[in-house]
Amino acid sequence: MKILNWFLVVAGILGLIGVRALEDKIFYDPFLDYFHEANKNIVFPSFEWGKLIIGHLFRFILNLIFSCLIIHFWFKNKEWTIQGVVLVIIIFFITFPIYLYCIYDRFEIGYLFSFYMRRFVIQPLILLLIIPMFYYRKQLLEKSKESM
Repeated sequence: MKILNWFLVVAGILGLIGVRALEDKIFYDPFLDYFHEANKNIVFPSFEWGKLIIGHLFRFILNLIFSCLIIHFWFKNKEWTIQGVVLVIIIFFITFPIYLYCIYDRFEIGYLFSFYMRRFVIQPLILLLIIPMFYYRKQLLEKSKESM
């Protein structure tokens, strides 16, 4: 059973890598080239709001599914998985409107600020905070059980 759990954690990690590796093929995001270029004087791309929002929501859902797979089978705790989902959703619902405003403002708010808001929207960065947090919590719970 332990092998299956680790296999599913690895599957979740590979899923996240796949989302990133195939981003230019499966998501509508005209800002991929804009932010990949080192030259910040590249022309602001034309885009369709509806397709952009749907593309980001689709990417978010895929990232959320793979993140849940990792959290659930790493810690084997349904409550923590739900907490992880809630945290990821909260961060997305905070950063996504800010990123959309950055686009509306044509990144006049600041290139780097817009770049990092975009990172929080399209990448599961919060997972890098959730896993250590839950690992620390697990260690505390194990220590408290030992001291009883």
